[in-house]
Amino acid sequence: MKTHFTSLTPLLASNGAQRRPGGGEAGSAIVLTLVIAGVIALTVAVYLSWANTQNTMAARSQCWNAALPVTEAGLEEALTQLHYTGVSNLSSNGWTAGTNGWYFKQNYVDGRGYYVVNIRSIQLPVIVSTGYVPAPLSLANYVKRRVRVTTTGGAPIAAAVVSKGAISLSGNNVTIDSFNSTDPTASTNGKWDPLKARDKGNVITMAHDGLTSNGKPLYALDIGDADIKGHVSVIPGATVNLTSGGSVGDLSWVNAGTQGIEAGWSATDANVGIDDVKPPFSGGYSTPVLTSGNKVPYNYVLDQSVNYQLSKLSGRVLVTGNATLWVTDDVSIGSGDFIEIAAGASLKLYVSAPSASIAGQGVINDGGSANGFQYFGLPTNTSIDYKGNSAFYGIIYAPEAALKLGGGGTTDMDYTGSMTVASLAMNGHYHIHWDEGVQNLLASAIIVSTWNEVDPNGPIQ
Repeated sequence: MKTHFTSLTPLLASNGAQRRPGGGEAGSAIVLTLVIAGVIALTVAVYLSWANTQNTMAARSQCWNAALPVTEAGLEEALTQLHYTGVSNLSSNGWTAGTNGWYFKQNYVDGRGYYVVNIRSIQLPVIVSTGYVPAPLSLANYVKRRVRVTTTGGAPIAAAVVSKGAISLSGNNVTIDSFNSTDPTASTNGKWDPLKARDKGNVITMAHDGLTSNGKPLYALDIGDADIKGHVSVIPGATVNLTSGGSVGDLSWVNAGTQGIEAGWSATDANVGIDDVKPPFSGGYSTPVLTSGNKVPYNYVLDQSVNYQLSKLSGRVLVTGNATLWVTDDVSIGSGDFIEIAAGASLKLYVSAPSASIAGQGVINDGGSANGFQYFGLPTNTSIDYKGNSAFYGIIYAPEAALKLGGGGTTDMDYTGSMTVASLAMNGHYHIHWDEGVQNLLASAIIVSTWNEVDPNGPIQ
């Protein structure tokens, strides 16, 4: 009998392979684990890098945003300096003169952030302010931003009437023109002369149209039948109202009796900065002595060139010095009373009383110059009622006061000077003559006209 033997080697080999753990598959598992671990590590690294970048960007964004208020703080300091000094005394209050008319100042706002602000001393000053804020993490030492602004204003207010609110020129035969007391060709002995009248009697209002209490239209500028030898200016959208007899334009236009507004003599670009009046002094004043009785020539005599203060002003007043008088509670010049200013004297009347009423003979300015009487209404002075029966020479600057001009009966009244008020309501036969020769007494506020962010690393220009 033959026996057949089958080789067991392949089978043993196969079974042996199945029985040995590790080998190639174990190596693959290790490699796969390492790859996964690497991917996770890379993901974590990328995330941490992204988070760090985000944190840096957020921190820098915060610094970037914080730099702008610091920059604007510099602008505010520059505007404050210009408000109090104009362009003629910029080296005061810690400012340093640079080159080419530039003045600069550095100031810290919180012990770390600071600004460097520059003012160029020209007619319309330019301000360049750069704000610096400590940079986050490893960035540059400071994040900085720079703003450049141009300004307008600061020039004399070239107008007979300037008002924040509505102007009503009601009355009969109301006229507005100009002259120049410093120019003999535009005045006679420094006085208004109808043969030398000029056409710069400008009227400006920043009022909006509205409605009266009984629902009638309230125009920003209601000229009525008045004749204005000068320009009129209102804000965009406001109305200039004329009736059939009203006339606005140059000398030849108005003198010819032409009705309406001459082309080019009205505008809708009114933009005048009007500063509030500040107290004239904080101490060191005298109190005028009251002389009582109806038969005395004067109740008060201001014969010194000093500061005076009263709580109430009434009766008959004589001014022979160059006086400043501050009335705090009440101004009531009644029938038969007056304020007389002697030739060569002057009175600056500051009023913080809520209302002022001047009737009787009003203000008698013997010198006949608008510089001789200057009325300044502080913010608390919200009403002025002027009914004087004599010619008025002076300046009224009361930005928060509603001014009413009346009186005179059927008599024509000359008002020589200018007025800057909250609103104007006229009811009388007034002829307003703006004296161009005293226009430098009052100037408009310096305000920003353009605002632009510029390269903080570029030249100051």
